[in-house]
Amino acid sequence: MNDSHSSSKIPTVTLNNGVEMPILGFGVFQVGPEETEKAVREALAAGYRLIDTAAAYGNEEAVGAAIAGSGIPREELFVTTKLWVQERPAEQNTTRAFEDSLRKLGLDYVDLYLIHQPFGDYYAQWRAMERLAADGRTRAIGVSNFASDRILDLILNNDVAPAVNQIETNPFHQRADDQGILASEGVQIESWGPFAEGKNGLFSNHLLTEVGAGYGKSVAQVVLRWLIQRGVVVIPKTVSPARMAQNLDVFDFTLTDADMAKIATLDEGSTQFFDHRDPDMVRWLSARRLA
Repeated sequence: MNDSHSSSKIPTVTLNNGVEMPILGFGVFQVGPEETEKAVREALAAGYRLIDTAAAYGNEEAVGAAIAGSGIPREELFVTTKLWVQERPAEQNTTRAFEDSLRKLGLDYVDLYLIHQPFGDYYAQWRAMERLAADGRTRAIGVSNFASDRILDLILNNDVAPAVNQIETNPFHQRADDQGILASEGVQIESWGPFAEGKNGLFSNHLLTEVGAGYGKSVAQVVLRWLIQRGVVVIPKTVSPARMAQNLDVFDFTLTDADMAKIATLDEGSTQFFDHRDPDMVRWLSARRLA
């Protein structure tokens, strides 16, 4: 990671196929379609260049509208979207779903296409995605919410290894072991839920507040800096322009090894949201279909 500049240019990580990905981006999960266009427009104006959406979020068209109106050259942007669980035949449906996302985004290609959930016939979905990557429709392909055993199985039994695994990663669920396994296979870890959506009192956490005070930084900035120093790509979400700017302002300080070690003590080793291995959750996610 190149981190030797101000927030005016965000550092990048290099994916396993040579593609450069910003280490800090902007997510739009749970941002309604009516708010998304304005939020993405403001994020792009603030300096974000990685925008993360998904078919399941229902806001791809709004993301596309903001991109179209930004005046920013397409090659300067890194756009991620995600494939929802597909009914069989999954290969054909994956290609159709991708084309639908591309149309809604108003783009000729995306930079990263992820399998959103580790359910359904994701082997067939992956084969279709390998072809999309080979055809240049997406610059990289990856997965989201895959546990280490599932992603290893996918890597060992397919031609192309995922470039990214986007998983819950925050101070209470730090995923150090998972990150080590991913790194050994050349897969970039990406955090969703970096602030745990404020659960567990994150924003008032005494340890994080104390660390931040030493640098004149907020808890949110400490968390983002902690992830970035670990080499984790992160996509914080906010609709506040002030917080958008604050979240970008994390490249002018470096946490000490001692502070990194303090933050490591917060790890509870379990999700702050839901467990993808919970049978009830597997049933719920697998049954959900996009309108």
